[in-house]
Formats: sequence, structure tokens, C-alpha cells
Amino acid sequence: MNRVGQALTAPTIASADAGTAASTGNDGGMPTVSSPVVELEQAGLAFGDRELWSGLNLSIPAGQFVAVLGSNGSGKTSLLRVLLGELPLTTGTARISGAPVRRGNDRVGYVPQRVSIDSAAMIKSRDVVRLGLDGHQWGPAFLFGSRRHRMRHEVEELLRSVGGLDLAEAPVSMLSGGELQRVRIAEALAGDPDLLILDEPLSALDLARQQEIAALIDRRRREQGTSVIFVTHEINAVLKYVDQVLYLAGGRFRLGPTAEVMTSASLTELYGSPVDVIEAHGRLVVVAADDPTAGLHQSVEDHEVHARDQQDHHSHHPADCRELDVAQ
Repeated sequence: MNRVGQALTAPTIASADAGTAASTGNDGGMPTVSSPVVELEQAGLAFGDRELWSGLNLSIPAGQFVAVLGSNGSGKTSLLRVLLGELPLTTGTARISGAPVRRGNDRVGYVPQRVSIDSAAMIKSRDVVRLGLDGHQWGPAFLFGSRRHRMRHEVEELLRSVGGLDLAEAPVSMLSGGELQRVRIAEALAGDPDLLILDEPLSALDLARQQEIAALIDRRRREQGTSVIFVTHEINAVLKYVDQVLYLAGGRFRLGPTAEVMTSASLTELYGSPVDVIEAHGRLVVVAADDPTAGLHQSVEDHEVHARDQQDHHSHHPADCRELDVAQ
């Protein structure tokens, strides 16, 4: 079994009988060999007769950035639920920071998919971030004196770390999509986690906001050594930051460096039918070769013009995760 830091001549394609982890070094000086933050060994997940994936061996050291791609229903979110301790594996083992996965692990920070926010909700950004610090405690947390001052300082430092200190007093219902994501990331980082898990954090953001959020996450993992698992339909915004890609499709997966996984030959083998990976102006587009207008894993929000993120700061809608039938 290949481990992080060992080179692969080709990325792994796996079904029920095989799996391999791959890694790359990156240009930012992060170590390629260290004690893994995430370890999956021969991991498999099935619901009845439907197998999402199996034989998955994945090792992620401190500070590594892993993008998880795949069409809806391929098991991306289920993988996150396994790592969050909410869903048991069918086969194999999963460990985080050397211990078995468990629900409520404070070594894991989690940014879920976008949810709608009532426009009348007046909870402030600082209150959302504070939930990451003491939201696990029972009953109201009344703080006085030095404890109150210390809590306020911690919240402000978290917001400052994501470039959101000026948002502290703003109601979250009044924030733009990019501003809200900054606040949610600050909340997820409250426990200084070893692993940061993000589920579609770029959905419904315009390209500029996507790049800002991606750069923010990259800076955090480089400066603090936080490992990142980043589920997305759109790899282009994080392309230059990614160390490994885990691509799920049809009960199988391909795992390895971006340059090896995101190729026509690699994805054709994975899907079992012709697939073209087209590079244009530094961006990748994945299409079915026999129908070049059909996108395989792009979602609706990847192709919309996100004017509402810039113009409408008064409402937030759940990301539309339907598959796009026609790539634009």
C-alpha cells in the first residue's frame, strides 16, 4: 500500500478489491512525510446492495490540501459524515489524529453546505463565531470580567484570521455569500482543529469570492499546518493549492496528484466510457467525449452568473446541488 510521500507511477483506480493512497509534495514547503492527520485503511461504505466505494486507503499529513470531486450521489458527503463520526464504515477503519473517528471531535472543524438564513434573524457574526468556542456547553454562558474580555478577544482574533473583523457586529442575515463563508470558517477554526472539512464552500459564490475563500483556506493550512478536505464541484478555484484529488464515480475512485487524476485517460478508465478533460486558460473542464455539451461533475452554481452575491446582501439560499445537464 502506497503511503503519503511515496511516488506513484499512475494514480490509483479502485473498486471492491483494491485501493491506494497517493500524495505529492507542494511548492509551499509543507512536509510530504509526517504523522497522518487522516487515515483511512481499506475503507468501504455501502447502503444495502449499493456500494458507494470500497478499498479506500487515504493518508493525509498535516497541512495537506485534498479536493474531493464526483457527481451527486457518488459518496462525497457520506465520506465527510464518516470522518465526522456520524456514519459508520461498512468495512475498514478511519482515524483522525491517531484516534478512531467519533462524533463531536474537537480536532475537526466543519463548514457544512450553505443553508438558508431567515432575513429577520439578527444574530451577529461574533455570536456565530462564539458558538464555535462554547456552543458545546449546556445552558446559557454568562461571562463576566476577565472571562468576558478573553472570550471577546478570541472571537475577534478568529474573525481577524479570516479577514472578517469588520463583520463582527453585522447580523449574518445581512452578509453577502463570501462574507458569510468567512464567518462560518472562523467558527470552524475556533477549536484550532487538526483537520478542516469543507462541504461545497464555494457554491453560489462569484469567481472573485471563490478565489478569496480558496486563498484563505490555503493560507491557514500553510501557516498553521491544518489539513484540509475540500468537497467541491469546481476544482479550478483551488487547482493551484491542491496536493491530492479524490475523484469518486460509480462505486470506484481515483486518487492521486491533480496532474495524474484529472486527465482524459484517467477519468475515461474511472467512468468506463470516453471522457475528455480540456484545459483552457489554466482551467479544467470535464465533459463526456461522446457528448461534449454534457458536464460530468459541474453543478448549476458553477455556471450561473452570481450577481446576487454582489447585489443581494439580504437573503441567502441553499446551494442548488442538481447536476448540470448542459455545460455552458
